[in-house]
Order: sequence, then C-alpha cells, then structure tokens
Amino acid sequence: MKKIKITAGIIWAILCLILILVLFPGLNGFSSATSKLPFMKINPRYTGGETASQFIESGCTLVIRKPVFNGLFKERKKGFVQLDWRGKIPTEIVDTIDYNFDKVPDFIIRISPGEKTSRLYEINNKVGKLIISTATSYGWSARVGLTK
Repeated sequence: MKKIKITAGIIWAILCLILILVLFPGLNGFSSATSKLPFMKINPRYTGGETASQFIESGCTLVIRKPVFNGLFKERKKGFVQLDWRGKIPTEIVDTIDYNFDKVPDFIIRISPGEKTSRLYEINNKVGKLIISTATSYGWSARVGLTK
C-alpha cells in the first residue's frame, strides 16, 4: 500500500510538471484574454471609484468620483471620495465640494500645490479627515474619508 501511494504521488508530480511546462508559454495570452472578460474590473479602492461629475474651469478639470465603501463581503462603514484635478493646476486650489449631489456643500478643500500643503474644512458630519493629497502625473489628487 505504501509503494502504491508513493508511485501515485510521483506520477501526480510528473503530470503536474508536464502540465505547467505545456501551459507556461500560453499564460500571457491567457491572462490577457481573462482580463478582457466583462466581469473583470479593477477594484475601486485602487482606482478611486467611477467618475460622478466633472467641472471644467480655466484649463483645469475637477473630477469628483463616486464614494467608495466596498469591502470583500459587504460594504464598510468607512470609505472615501476621490477628487482629481487634471490639466493646468493653479497656484492655489479652493473648492467647495458636494460629493453626494444633494445641493448642500459637504466640505471645502484648500490645496497649495507649490507648498504641498492641503487643508480640509468639514461641513457635513459624515466627512472625515483628509486621507491623502498628492501630486500625480495628470495634476493633483485627494482622498477624503467618509462614514456612512
């Protein structure tokens, strides 16, 4: 019985090695094809969420993204909203943001890109602290914490 198990294990290992050697050259094409499937999406915690609205003003576009609360199994109590300024960034950014589009301002953000300082003024009690505010390849980006 012991020799049968050892022989079966060796045969299984050899078959797996052959399978890996056969599939390895095609893994790049397989992963590329898999990534194009309609249900494959990049996690919004990485991308910042889908675009909710855009405001264009003097060569600079403010992109407000949809709030992100997603988790692995259910939505989280804490999330964020991402703001992106694209194009020619002014010397100082002061914007009043209504992230949930209820026509009531939720917070004011003040950014000095030259000094690399940012300040958040909360108006809505669901708005948390400024998570990150940084220069990007396309302009400036900020994430503001939210609670449900």
